[in-house]
Amino acid sequence: MTDPRYAPQHGPIGRPGDDPAAPRAAAATSLLFVPADRPERFDNAVAAGDLAILDLEAAVADPRKAAARDYVRAWLSAGGRAAVRANVVESAEHERDLAALEGMPGLLAAVVPLAEYPDTLTSVAHRLGAPVIAMVESALGVHRAVELASAEGVCRLAFGSIDFSLDIDAVESPESLLLARSQLVIASRVAGLAAPVDTVTTDISADGPVRDDARRARGLGFSGKFCIHPAQVVPVNSAFRPTSAAVAWAIRVLAVAPSGAAAQVDGHMVDQPVVERARRILDRAERGTDPAGRTTPAAEETR
Repeated sequence: MTDPRYAPQHGPIGRPGDDPAAPRAAAATSLLFVPADRPERFDNAVAAGDLAILDLEAAVADPRKAAARDYVRAWLSAGGRAAVRANVVESAEHERDLAALEGMPGLLAAVVPLAEYPDTLTSVAHRLGAPVIAMVESALGVHRAVELASAEGVCRLAFGSIDFSLDIDAVESPESLLLARSQLVIASRVAGLAAPVDTVTTDISADGPVRDDARRARGLGFSGKFCIHPAQVVPVNSAFRPTSAAVAWAIRVLAVAPSGAAAQVDGHMVDQPVVERARRILDRAERGTDPAGRTTPAAEETR
């Protein structure tokens, strides 16, 4: 019997129930925001990332929100499939967003910003008939991370560092955000969810830090990252895939100690937890596809 400590790092992906959209939302590595008032970009966003998120909140100015909802409804009604980020629960626009999204067959997930109340997340999931990605962006949200992750209808947590840094009055840096990030990873594991989504990298320059940011997030236990430009998708997907060196190490480990018995590899002691890590590395490398089944450029780098 497999030691439960080394079970796969996800639980019943796809809550609530048998919703086929939930696995897509829970498995995406690159989650690409697109302004909901720019319908000419919707199809390109779907083609670029693992999961497109039509953004009714931060990306749309108040005078454009009504038009943006109309664009989203028309596109989803015509066969489009994507997640949608609604406005914050306390805003006047939130109820209008939910009313517009009710009954939309192409809605893959509802992204709820400033998530703080588990019952609210469950209510959104039930009303829309779609899984919820809960964006944790405040001290209260981090404090309640396990409750949010355990709420019925939630398929994944996500981190929003910009609002979180403002809320705690901190300079946004790896050090100031480390505790919050780790708490989301732990809460997701405790609740049996897929690992969480990391925050956006606002620098979209060609030589920007998005790849390094994504690698750091992967090292902390995240399994995906928000993107705000199509050029960020490939480096993000690449950063979350095992490197060729990691794959080679995993192959050596499993060749020497396939059963998990103590052995030595590259001068280091290897036992069951290390063997399980090697198996996970090979599993991620072999999957090599995004949730739509496309082979990713990053996957090619490991072959």
